Amino acid sequence: MKKPFTTLSSRAVVLAADDVDTDQIIPARFLKGTQKTGLGDHLFEDWRSRPDFPLRERGPKILVTGTNFGCGSSREHAPWALVDWGFRAVIARSFADIFKENATKNGLLPIALPEVACQRLELALRADSGLVLGVDLAAQRVSLPDGNWFSFSIDPFAKHCLASGLDELGYILSFADRITAHEQR
Repeated sequence: MKKPFTTLSSRAVVLAADDVDTDQIIPARFLKGTQKTGLGDHLFEDWRSRPDFPLRERGPKILVTGTNFGCGSSREHAPWALVDWGFRAVIARSFADIFKENATKNGLLPIALPEVACQRLELALRADSGLVLGVDLAAQRVSLPDGNWFSFSIDPFAKHCLASGLDELGYILSFADRITAHEQR
């Protein structure tokens, strides 16, 4: 069972890039294990040497980025690395479908917002790097401290699992008593 996702208030970091593929999120040379922990140490490993790279320290739990985030291979290690770094939500203009599925299964909320909303968030965060964003899963909205907010959509089953701290297997196992009763009948 994962930590349930209800609301989140956190600073955010802007990674102004489109088409960030899973090999950029966690390079293939770090995929030798099957553990979900330790991958955060290598998050964006090949980009960290850039002087302008924004992810220098852990702390912000929200990543704001461009279009088609998580494209490339279907490796589940990408959301594992983001979660292990400390992220709970990624806000982007769009996501690769497989990444989006893998993210929700691993307790990471992928929030797709329109271009205008992302631009407003990025401008606000660049103006004040200490700005705290709010994410409310039940209300399906991202809010700024000034009271402005943006709504997002999410698959109802993914929303239920995130709010309950469950993955698909955990959801099925939550019906273990009913399954056993059915088998006995």
